Amino acid sequence: MIGGLPLHPRSRIAPTPSGFLHEGNLASFLFTHDLVRRLGGSLSLRIDDLDAERVRPAYVRDLFDQLSWLGITWDEGPRSPDDLQRTWSQSLRLDRYLAMVHQLKDLGLLYACNCSRKRIREAGGGERYPGTCRDLGLPLDSAGVAWRVRLPELCEVTIQTWPGGEVRVDLAGSMGDPVVLQRNGRPSYQIASLTDDLDQRTDLIVRGEDLLGSTACQVHLAEVLGHRSFAQATFIHHPLVRDAQGRKLSKTAGDGTHAPAGRDDRRLARILRLRDRLEAGLSAPGPA
Repeated sequence: MIGGLPLHPRSRIAPTPSGFLHEGNLASFLFTHDLVRRLGGSLSLRIDDLDAERVRPAYVRDLFDQLSWLGITWDEGPRSPDDLQRTWSQSLRLDRYLAMVHQLKDLGLLYACNCSRKRIREAGGGERYPGTCRDLGLPLDSAGVAWRVRLPELCEVTIQTWPGGEVRVDLAGSMGDPVVLQRNGRPSYQIASLTDDLDQRTDLIVRGEDLLGSTACQVHLAEVLGHRSFAQATFIHHPLVRDAQGRKLSKTAGDGTHAPAGRDDRRLARILRLRDRLEAGLSAPGPA
């Protein structure tokens, strides 16, 4: 063990090509890469390209350029945009994701929901779905409906985190019933991410602290699908990188930039400082 972490973990970096990567993304990926290498583990590159409407070839190409520029290496995953499309794109795994969704359906855990995001906001749900369609009995085969998982009224999920140990999340109170099939018929991020982690036997997951709810959701889904060992994976939720005004950096808000054409010592120094801040923000204990 190093600082309470298991040796030889299986981990991944999972960028979404919905914009040019910003320096916070790169600091997170570099932190993950360096940690996995120190632990003697294996690292996969998984590109979350399921939301095809937001993906642009320029974003995908730049993603590979950025990782190469930083010296990030991986043991499994696409080596180029062409390799992604031929072998590794999530669009090639739709049947696998849908099989997981239909397992949830066969368990009687799903209901149909015709709420738009605007309707949820107007209902005062915020980030939490308020359960508008939960008891309406809409047919699952209705046109234009999403499929949601009906959570227990009390749904507290235990997550193994580092360095904090066990964390309990009130999933029903914080997120509400999650979507597993979108209104366009496409599997949701939650089910695709979980399925990929299960199939790749991922046991160390590094992500931003804003995704704690997603972690709880995926651990719960794994449990009801019979994959209880996923709850024993170690999750690291690092602090978010923010700008001078305290706003979270965002690709879609235009905070990303192209990979440098050559050497850029000042940019590299900024990313290294951000990586170090992420690690320091975790307040990790000493080696055990």
